[in-house]
Amino acid sequence: MYKYFIPIILVFFISCSVSDNDLAKLVRIIDGDTIVVKHRNEEQRVRLIGIDTPESRINTKLKKDALRSNKDIQVLKELGKAATLYVKSKIKKGDLLRLEFDVKRKDHYGRLLAYVYLPNNKMLNEIILLDGYGQVYTVPPNVKYQARLLKAERYAKTNNKGLWSSFSEN
Repeated sequence: MYKYFIPIILVFFISCSVSDNDLAKLVRIIDGDTIVVKHRNEEQRVRLIGIDTPESRINTKLKKDALRSNKDIQVLKELGKAATLYVKSKIKKGDLLRLEFDVKRKDHYGRLLAYVYLPNNKMLNEIILLDGYGQVYTVPPNVKYQARLLKAERYAKTNNKGLWSSFSEN
């Protein structure tokens, strides 16, 4: 009787770890670092872990970013629109995405926090940084890929990619 108990427990633990990498279908893109997906038969907002993109709408965060960076609100808003358009060029409504969770699964707004993988298995969070449409934004305890994301941001800065180009300095 007990010889079946251990294999059943092993299968249970293996299946639990697989659920940390869930599939989701893209519903829409909110901005450069937030999307809406259909996940487990429910629409969920997903905030991409480890990155921040400029705001594409005038809001409190955009005003704070303008003060902090000493940049014009309208310039930052245009950069936010560019980041959103960039993400829209990478994923489309209906795309099947894979979500990988870190330690903390939701933020204080109730959004899922995830590393998002495209059908080609590339990490969207990293691609956004590599092409210069965001910057690293680490919020512990979700630091699993912090070094990888910092490397991507350094690459974009060094190569004047995306928002790091001379255009963003005007």
